Amino acid sequence: MTWWGHATVAIEDGGTSVLTDPVLRNRLAHLYRRRGPLPRPTVPDAVVVSHLHADHCDLSSLRVLPASTRLIVPRGAGAFVERKLGGGRDLVEVVAGDEVAVGGLRIRAVPARHSGSRGPGSRVSAPALGYVVAGRRTAWFAGDTGLFDGMSGIGPVDVALVPVWGWSWTLGPGHLGPAEAAEAVRRVAAARAVPIHWGTLWPVGCHKMRPDRFAEPGPEFARFASAVSPATHVTVLDPGATLALDDVRSQP
Repeated sequence: MTWWGHATVAIEDGGTSVLTDPVLRNRLAHLYRRRGPLPRPTVPDAVVVSHLHADHCDLSSLRVLPASTRLIVPRGAGAFVERKLGGGRDLVEVVAGDEVAVGGLRIRAVPARHSGSRGPGSRVSAPALGYVVAGRRTAWFAGDTGLFDGMSGIGPVDVALVPVWGWSWTLGPGHLGPAEAAEAVRRVAAARAVPIHWGTLWPVGCHKMRPDRFAEPGPEFARFASAVSPATHVTVLDPGATLALDDVRSQP
């Protein structure tokens, strides 16, 4: 798996590829890419969209993908996405518990605790989700979420792609900070974890006002996880870097 920054991760397993919440450009409204290369993933077999916030459901990035790429979105988001992208897309709406087969992979929608609105004042809304991508290994992509009851029912997983911050120096409700993210990986019994959703997309000037929030959430998460979930091995990736898991199959 390759972390391209923010919540964009390319997962490849058994010849099938899945891309999460793609942001494939260097500017998104008031947010600018502050580190890492411009994402250039291979064309994925499927894309999962966790929720409708613009930094997770970036229509410009979705438009550059072939119409044959399967788009998996929360139920209620399909009409909005199809209207904005045009018809002819391979689009599937899901709710928590639904499972979609893509190549040799199974993609299961799981709950998340986060606002499902497109934005302030928008009438467009769909419940936020996470996804478990299962093949030879299992990966939990949390999307954007706070802690919630029942999170332990998602795991165990081989790797957790867990958000540990956001794009500003403060966090609102429905987010995980480094300490909360460590508790999340404990709950899902993750064998490995990669911190995402931090230190990539920032408004102009924010990285100067609180440079610690720009540079530290990933390493902070690793320290918290070592105490809270010592069985979880944490890898802090730079944007554009890849983590390769071994080829041993997961246990049922």
